[in-house]
Amino acid sequence: MKSKFEELFDLYGCQLSDEAVRQETARILSEHFAENDNPAVYKQCLSQIDLTSLNGSDTAAHIEAMTRRVNEFQQHFPHLPNVAALCVYPALVPVVKETLTEPIGIAAVTGGFPASQTFLEVKVAETAMTVLEGATEIDVVISVGKFLEGRYEEVCDELSEIKASCRDAHLKVILETGELHTASNIKKAALLAMASGADFIKTSTGKTSVSATPEATYVMCQAISQWNEKNQAKVGFKPAGGISTTEDAVKHYTIVKEILGKEWLDNRLFRFGASRLANNLLTSIEGKEVKYF
Repeated sequence: MKSKFEELFDLYGCQLSDEAVRQETARILSEHFAENDNPAVYKQCLSQIDLTSLNGSDTAAHIEAMTRRVNEFQQHFPHLPNVAALCVYPALVPVVKETLTEPIGIAAVTGGFPASQTFLEVKVAETAMTVLEGATEIDVVISVGKFLEGRYEEVCDELSEIKASCRDAHLKVILETGELHTASNIKKAALLAMASGADFIKTSTGKTSVSATPEATYVMCQAISQWNEKNQAKVGFKPAGGISTTEDAVKHYTIVKEILGKEWLDNRLFRFGASRLANNLLTSIEGKEVKYF
């Protein structure tokens, strides 16, 4: 008798060919990249950035300065949209909350980020404390080791408990796609995250050798599309990790547009996790080198 997880994976067609995914992703980009490679799309991508600083050396002064640059952004670029959110470690959320004056999100990584190799009680407590300190969005990593062992019930139970501790904050679940190795695993992990209440699914932490790839974006967007079709529930998508150039952003934007459609092309359902991308998009938009952030 099949487990409920096997039934879920069968229902959503998780037996994928990595080569077929590669070919279809390449086809989409070959046919549609050029039509999206323009300043209007660059501006849209800018508005979808979670401006991120996740370094062990981050100081309160550094995060305060980053937040002030966001506050003052439209004084310098009144013709452009601001970023969607600031993303920091939990202990620095109060700095962002105290400094931020713009109506954007305050995101934080919790749950033992980036490895997720800690006790569930710690993950839940860290998430609850971070929300209490002012985070409006929480990014957590699935227990990749448990997933690879097929311990799907535990993966889902953990995510469900973390989701409950988020209260009104949005939960973005990071699959760490570079550690999942196959398109089939990426799709399975995406489904487990959505079944556990994820508001967004996210590719990567940016802390592994392989981060966001166009192929991972293709698989995750297909999973979101099917999930919405069957459940009438729109789940957001966030590619993150290694996305630094304008070309990178347009590639992921193109795949999202072709698979999920125009409804997903704003920052309510589509984000980029990035630190260097903002300046590169500004440079592309302005036609000269910009190092604002």
